[in-house]
Amino acid sequence: MRTYRVTVVLSLLFAGLTASGVYADAADGYWPTWRGPNFDGVAVQGNPPTTWSETENIKWKVEMPDAGECTPIIWGDKIFIQTAVPTAVDKRVPATAEQKSEREIFTPMPTVAYKFNVMCLDRETGETIWERTAREEIPHEGHHPSSSLASYSPVTDGKYVWVSFGSRGLHCYDVDGNHKWSVDLPEMLTFRAFGEGSSPALAGDAIIVVADHEGDSKIFAFNKNTGELLWERDRDEGTSWATPIPVEVDGKLQVITSGSNLIRSYDVETGDIVWQCAGLTRGSVPSPVLGFDKVYCMTGFQDSSVLAIQLSATGDVTGTDAVVWQLDEGAPYLPSPLLYGDKIYFIEHMKAILSCYKADTGELLYEGQRLEGLKQMYSSPTGAGGKIYIAGRRGTTLVLKHSDTYEVLASNTLDDGFDASPVVVGDELFLKGEKYLYCIAEQ
Repeated sequence: MRTYRVTVVLSLLFAGLTASGVYADAADGYWPTWRGPNFDGVAVQGNPPTTWSETENIKWKVEMPDAGECTPIIWGDKIFIQTAVPTAVDKRVPATAEQKSEREIFTPMPTVAYKFNVMCLDRETGETIWERTAREEIPHEGHHPSSSLASYSPVTDGKYVWVSFGSRGLHCYDVDGNHKWSVDLPEMLTFRAFGEGSSPALAGDAIIVVADHEGDSKIFAFNKNTGELLWERDRDEGTSWATPIPVEVDGKLQVITSGSNLIRSYDVETGDIVWQCAGLTRGSVPSPVLGFDKVYCMTGFQDSSVLAIQLSATGDVTGTDAVVWQLDEGAPYLPSPLLYGDKIYFIEHMKAILSCYKADTGELLYEGQRLEGLKQMYSSPTGAGGKIYIAGRRGTTLVLKHSDTYEVLASNTLDDGFDASPVVVGDELFLKGEKYLYCIAEQ
């Protein structure tokens, strides 16, 4: 009998780990990666408010130093978040005709140094506990006007915090802010200078970093304690932004990566490819999710593709029965899917249009459902307490019923816009906006 296990860490050093490798009390104090303790956007035991406003159910609200899209992570009483703060007014100049033709630069090049920082906030008050500068330099390229230089999320195991700033390196701190190690990563040239943003993944004793860009793309595995390079492999990929996801299959720890050319699952110990599958389209942004002995990968930049692949796969499984079901419509460009219970939800492209399917079989429950009050969508949906939280770029967050049918429970608007994804810990909801970080709880 095959066994499958979502694996954040393989040590019993962390309170709350069950034999299945998942944080038992995740909703009570943990959101250790950008998509939560099970990498699927769900806080199993969470139950935050359904309604709020600037004058209702706001526990605290703190101004942030930049407009980054970093989704915060949480361990116990600490919140960790990445920022990129200019050291002076960035007086950017338009790209030259040569630069535009060679790189199709979307925004002018930065002209000042930025501080690439990691912050630790008090979960109870929102006050800053510590802030560290991982790197200070003038970035070598700009970013999409609606993006930032700090779109990554950290990852933690409750002892250490790992932060990737892509071209500005991978850095490790303990939860008290003491620097442990740093390593350089390749200088990346992203498609149309859209910017970087694939977050690192913790897989056993390894930190996995994917560097897919318009140059020599690679995947790296570093020792989580020392930063020692364990292995690196070349990747035949253009720019992608999807975060890798770890999983244990038959006692073998693997890490699954989405890509425009191939979805690949690597053996974490050796770096060898366990299986691969073609079928996604250009510009891989949504991160995979796991469930029902399958991994679900999708892209929706220019064309739509959704693939549900058996975790027991080996070799090249393109066009085989290992692809249990697939779709060629309605897939997300930017938001990652939500796998909640027996249902998988995802946004079409980056429109305010939602579809819902039975995750195991691909049975359609509803599709093309317009999300009232929302327009362009960057953030990914989050599930908790039998509800789905979907935050929009203009400050409105819809709360839907987790159900076979579409039902709006509430529509809540704040004085900010949201590109980062909602985070739930216990009965608290955290929303990172362009200006503020909000903690929402019954008051």
